[in-house]
Amino acid sequence: MQSSNPAFRNLNRGAGPGAVAPPVPSADYLHQMYNQPPGQAPARERFLTLDDVVAKTATTLGVGIVAAVLTMYFSSTWVLAIPALIVGLVLSLVIIFKQSTNPALILSYAAVEGILLGAITGVFESIPGYEGIGLQALVGTLGVFGGMLVVYKTGAIKVTPKFTKFMVGALIGVLVLVVFRLIFSLFSPDNAMSNGGGFSILISLVIIAVAALSFLLDFDQIDKAITAGAPARMAWYFSFSLMLTLVWLYLEILRLLGYLRSE
Repeated sequence: MQSSNPAFRNLNRGAGPGAVAPPVPSADYLHQMYNQPPGQAPARERFLTLDDVVAKTATTLGVGIVAAVLTMYFSSTWVLAIPALIVGLVLSLVIIFKQSTNPALILSYAAVEGILLGAITGVFESIPGYEGIGLQALVGTLGVFGGMLVVYKTGAIKVTPKFTKFMVGALIGVLVLVVFRLIFSLFSPDNAMSNGGGFSILISLVIIAVAALSFLLDFDQIDKAITAGAPARMAWYFSFSLMLTLVWLYLEILRLLGYLRSE
């Protein structure tokens, strides 16, 4: 199905030279049909559409942005940052491993991440010469997101099995790199990986590139879910997935801008 949103319209093109195959009933629906008493048809569940994903993603991001703005407005910086980080990590693990589509759980994650981003951004904004850095990071993040959406829609980079394997390896490598950078920062704040020098800028650029390319995997998963006839409630899970990547990208762009400002 095509979305009425122009940004996501025709996102599910590219599945084949012809029209996309019609969705098939999900496993949940087939199981319900099997257990239904004879002569009584189960209620047909609604299939996932791009409009569902757009609406739920907008809601999730809206909650996160409002929480971030309120955190900055009340100057609640490091007081809430650490608790928000811990709660956000726990919620994300629960959602990922359970593949939860619970709106309350996902919106709670969005609010907590908004508090975390607002606290970190507030610290940057309080440094002389760093005013406006949060808005720049937000614009940069949305710009990268929009750019990767165009790349996916035009087929400039196709999500093939080989590309997926490459991205899995890249994500693992970046995770190891981030962990090492964090460890070095704790024991040596002025190390080459995070002191704002050329090497630390290069690391940030690599991480940003990998985060940006990972959007293609998100778009491809949405595309396949719509084609396969996933239930509409999956839109909440996809909104969480997109926000997870957006939060990661925003923090790394904020870090990069901080390096450039320090120069």
